[in-house]
Amino acid sequence: MTLFTLLDQAAARFGEWGALYHGEQQVCTWAELRERALRLAGSFRGEPGTRIAVASENRPEIVELMFGIWAAEFVHVPINYKLHPREMADIVADSGAAHVFASPKIAAQLDVGVPVETIGGESYAQRHHADPVTPPDTDPAALAWLFYTSGTTGRSKGAMLSHRNLMAMTVAHLADFDAPDANSSLVHGAPMSHGSGLYIPPYVLRGARQVIPESGAFDPDEFLDLCEHHPGCSAFLAPTMVQRLVATGRPRPRHLRTVVYGGGPMYVDRLKKAMTAFGPVFVQLYGQGEAPMTITGLRRTDHLDADDAVLGSVGYARSGVAVAVVREDGSPAATGEIGEIVCRGDVVMSGYWNNPEATAATLRRGWLYTGDMGSFDDRGYLTLRDRSKDVVISGGSNIYPREVEEVLIEHPGVAEACVVGAPDEEWGEVVVAFIVGTADPTELDAHLLTRIARFKRPKRYEFIDELPKNSYGKVLKRELRAQLTR
Repeated sequence: MTLFTLLDQAAARFGEWGALYHGEQQVCTWAELRERALRLAGSFRGEPGTRIAVASENRPEIVELMFGIWAAEFVHVPINYKLHPREMADIVADSGAAHVFASPKIAAQLDVGVPVETIGGESYAQRHHADPVTPPDTDPAALAWLFYTSGTTGRSKGAMLSHRNLMAMTVAHLADFDAPDANSSLVHGAPMSHGSGLYIPPYVLRGARQVIPESGAFDPDEFLDLCEHHPGCSAFLAPTMVQRLVATGRPRPRHLRTVVYGGGPMYVDRLKKAMTAFGPVFVQLYGQGEAPMTITGLRRTDHLDADDAVLGSVGYARSGVAVAVVREDGSPAATGEIGEIVCRGDVVMSGYWNNPEATAATLRRGWLYTGDMGSFDDRGYLTLRDRSKDVVISGGSNIYPREVEEVLIEHPGVAEACVVGAPDEEWGEVVVAFIVGTADPTELDAHLLTRIARFKRPKRYEFIDELPKNSYGKVLKRELRAQLTR
């Protein structure tokens, strides 16, 4: 079974139901979406495996392009619209994409050495007059999606995701997290190039409508309005987006059913406030592009009456995925012992595109080495500590920045916090906290000393207007470290 089969089945079962919506307006039915995707495929030229890049703000055409690419047995290469044109050009070049479909704004800025076609333009419209292809019989092991990492530590790498990988992700989502049907909706508040777009397959399989905000981006009030209008709403949102929803002060919309949050830490204090504001709608995932959306998680019911240790964890292994914590020598870590998180299963990528060195370093003995540090407790919950490179080793002691950040963010004078290590002749490294807020350093010291060990306390505080972040909202710790060496 391949990914186009999902649209085939939805069209057969729910042909005249609304499939795609732009804001509140229906764009097409499931039968029409299938036809449009097959005609797009008929307009493409190239051999199976040809890479097609899509660079656009969220818009309805992304869905038909995605399935059209798969119907042609091509490879979908989505590019986040927030990237700089130079970064986009790097991805196009690295992937060897033969063609780029881009929104009008992005198309005007791209110079990538291959054809760039404007989505919604005249040539794009003509493609829908091509003869439709016959739905393909694609090998499930064939490449379907090149998922480019967010590049927090350098140039992005393309994780190779097959039809089988994404089907495993689809089945795990429906088994663990959500049960959509034809009276449900997936609202695309987050970028469709990444988390939100990856969730298109499970909702298409169940005939749930795809809802794209008219703004093409995340506006909290627009998102909440759409959840008042469309039935059975689910969404994938980054933790910062959840915080922006809470900040509106609005109550839970009548049709908001599921918010899957991930892609960064959701601090316990912020999560509790979100649960108070919107009730039991939250589901947490921990995953990577290399194992898309699917390593561990917490279901809605896991959030109910949970203690801070559970809410601060990333849950337990997802369906079809084995998860372990290992020491440097690869041996299993004991309960409570911190080590590197590894996983394996059908969801795990086959490797990095044209990067055998990175593949060999990441895929070892059948396991994906995530680069994240964590530990299991005696109940089987996995707690994520930090990326292995972010651990601060001061005076021979390991200090995990997230643990310090969790406490800092509880202070009312701290809006955001990020902890890094700075070189130190005496200690090797010392803890430095970058703070967005109005708190006084003396207050922060007193606050921390009532909650964590003294040796974990920052040696100094740097107050800044905002934390540097990449296009996905992840804090760029390398930029903060660079500030400390200037």
